[in-house]
Amino acid sequence: MLLSNLSDFVVVSADSFPILCDLDGVVWLAHEPIPGSVDAVQRLRDAGHRVLFVTNNSASRVAEQQEALARIGIEARGDVLTSAMAAALLVEPGERVLVCGGVGIVEALEHRGAIVATDAIVDVVMVGFHRTFDYEIMRVAADAVRAGARLIGTNDDATYPTPQGVIPGGGAILAGIAVASGVSPIIAGKPYAAMAELVLIETGVDDLSASVMVGDRPETDGLFARTLGCRYAQVWSGVTARGSLVSPTPDLTGANLAAITDLVLGR
Repeated sequence: MLLSNLSDFVVVSADSFPILCDLDGVVWLAHEPIPGSVDAVQRLRDAGHRVLFVTNNSASRVAEQQEALARIGIEARGDVLTSAMAAALLVEPGERVLVCGGVGIVEALEHRGAIVATDAIVDVVMVGFHRTFDYEIMRVAADAVRAGARLIGTNDDATYPTPQGVIPGGGAILAGIAVASGVSPIIAGKPYAAMAELVLIETGVDDLSASVMVGDRPETDGLFARTLGCRYAQVWSGVTARGSLVSPTPDLTGANLAAITDLVLGR
């Protein structure tokens, strides 16, 4: 069902089930909380729902993202899942990885038991968002892929929302290396299978059909809901403008996380 506004007053379910939330565009914009989001998370938790923050951000360490959430009033220890963590599932312990991304990737790979390489003789090139990307990095990464390394992207998001507007995302960087190497990448983050596996491992729930994935990007968050077999809640507080034609069709829509929470809790 497509809910256009709060006047529908539909109760999703009275039972406890995991709520999956994107961060950028749902909880915050560049770590500045979206109005009502902090209280919404608490209301969901008070109602018995576990709230997991499922983000395609791979640049930061998990602890840094948890600390950023704590600064706005959300306790999130053990509740942050990143595309870097998902990407690490695609690497075997002991494999050598050239990282073209942030410290979040390095952390996830080290936890996995992979070797972060300082040369281009590697099994994997892993790409994520970072602000120091340049021609030389693209050349070295493309050379390694052409030599046989697997090309893995933590995500393929073309843009990233900020309070000042959208900026190029990790997918834009990945596209440059893919074109330069002539190899199509394996993508780990939303909406792909590795991130779904990570969610299933963390929740320990085989059937997430009662759950809700709250996101601002239908081509990422909406499709991820379909991958998991759960419901999708579209918010208009991120990169997608209110009134846009959205596919896949959301099960819930609202101005922001607070509005979606009202629907989930039947208020």
